[in-house]
Amino acid sequence: MENENTFTESGFDITPLSEDDRMRLAADLDAEAYRVLIDHGTEPAFCGNLTDNKQDGTYVCKLCGLPLFRSDEKFNSGTGWASFYAPFDKEHLKFIRDTKFGMVRTEIRCARCDGHQGHVFPDGPPPTGYRYCLNSASLDFVPEGDEIELKM
Repeated sequence: MENENTFTESGFDITPLSEDDRMRLAADLDAEAYRVLIDHGTEPAFCGNLTDNKQDGTYVCKLCGLPLFRSDEKFNSGTGWASFYAPFDKEHLKFIRDTKFGMVRTEIRCARCDGHQGHVFPDGPPPTGYRYCLNSASLDFVPEGDEIELKM
């Protein structure tokens, strides 16, 4: 029986990539993006190239291209990482309990490729009260008006 693709309300295919496809895409990443997306690393605070980006557009997963966040839901959290109060589509993210480093956090990963994005915390601004704290190394930025293309 052939697997059917899974589409979200926003119209994007979030069918999980095969491990072979994931590793093929990962071969194109630079060392820092690989460390963050594949090895679940964290870039140093105030070092990300998208933290201070103020352009209108969409932030997509650097590994597979799935849209994850919009610029109009971005805010300055003062933490040194790109921060958003809501995702592009909640189905585009996986939420994983993370108990590393002696604390309980919620890791966020791309639902399509399982790439590590960052963490979400319950201390964000209205209207959601959430702060999605992202690594710039895990994201690409697509300016408003440009087409979002999933990587295959």
